[in-house]
Amino acid sequence: MDCSLPGFSAHGIFQATPFFISLMLLELVVSWIRKGKPSGGLDDALASLSAGIMSRLPRLFSRSIELTSYVYIWENYRLISLPWDSPWTWYLTFLGVDFGYYWFHRMAHEVNIMWAGHQTHHSSEGYNLSTALRQSVLQIYTSWIFYSPLALFIPPSVYAVHLQFNLLYQFWIHTEVIDNLGPLELILNTPSHHRVHHGRNRYCIDRNFAGTLIIWDRIFGTFEAENEKVVYGLTHPINTFEPFKVQFHHLVNIWTTFWATPGFFNKFSVIFKGPGWSPGKPRLGLIEEIPEVEGKEIPFSSSASQLLKIYVLVQFALMLAFYEETFADKAVLSQVTLLLRVCFIILTLTSIGFLLDQRRKAAVLETFRCLVFLMLCRSGHLKPCLSSSSFAFEIFFSICIAFWGVRSVKQLVSDPWR
Repeated sequence: MDCSLPGFSAHGIFQATPFFISLMLLELVVSWIRKGKPSGGLDDALASLSAGIMSRLPRLFSRSIELTSYVYIWENYRLISLPWDSPWTWYLTFLGVDFGYYWFHRMAHEVNIMWAGHQTHHSSEGYNLSTALRQSVLQIYTSWIFYSPLALFIPPSVYAVHLQFNLLYQFWIHTEVIDNLGPLELILNTPSHHRVHHGRNRYCIDRNFAGTLIIWDRIFGTFEAENEKVVYGLTHPINTFEPFKVQFHHLVNIWTTFWATPGFFNKFSVIFKGPGWSPGKPRLGLIEEIPEVEGKEIPFSSSASQLLKIYVLVQFALMLAFYEETFADKAVLSQVTLLLRVCFIILTLTSIGFLLDQRRKAAVLETFRCLVFLMLCRSGHLKPCLSSSSFAFEIFFSICIAFWGVRSVKQLVSDPWR
């Protein structure tokens, strides 16, 4: 069985894409009606969607470690086989998966090397349904450990269903358009509870790790109710939309800190203690070192013009069509074609990040990307959804090459050393 976003099958997430998009559009409309403004910026939404896309790309070449490891343990080490068609097996699996998620999620905040993956999800300074899709490339390589004990007695098919349900449930709680849900707040993880989890206010740090049931936080002392205005994002914002920095910046920070920290045990602690730890501090660091927020913080946004943002949106939509087609047709595509398409998708996401960040080399990179697109189309590795539109695509991308090529030359002439 295959996976995409941690725990989703590639086929399942492909079918869920229209559902996600529809709900995001609905949230946008409701936010406009209630608040007179959108629920977040286009730049931040594209960065979130880009992270989600990057997290799924490895699934084109390999099966999910969450399911392959589970099946291996089930086939070789299971103690008993609970009947897959018993309601009690499904009830137990629901609780077991949610319990495993709680502890994985908690450790992803309390163990620095795991936080290097999970921080991607928290790097958005907005909070809307697109934030739910801001997923990490790295996270899946540690999350499977916390579900493995279930393989000793729960059939893989039942586990796979509940794993997908647990993560699909968490999509809708990433929103500000739903306030308090009354008595349900006592049992379920709700938008209110999860807003606290995404906050960088001191009272929000390391709180509300629940997946579906908030009871685990209440039992283990990590629950916090929403009170003062929540300011979202990392305690030290990254201020970029470039996808590689969104995914890997904290891993680079760990590497730098590891070599700068003296002593073997201190180096070990840099990796396995909390993100806020340093020599002489408690395992999770000091809460008073978390920067205070005033509630007036302005989220980082792109300085790109509205016209450029429209261009970026069009290019993202075109890339998304090729991306979905690649997942749908991966069984019949050659490994070379898959690899070239993945490289093009990553190149597109990177170029979009450069354009939104207004990086100096953005024009050069976008010129190169458009050239690559034409080369892949002419070699047959990329094909427009409608064969009749091939000529229109070539004209459009030729114009893009001319425009960005001129911009690149102007930049090189005005400042050749940068």
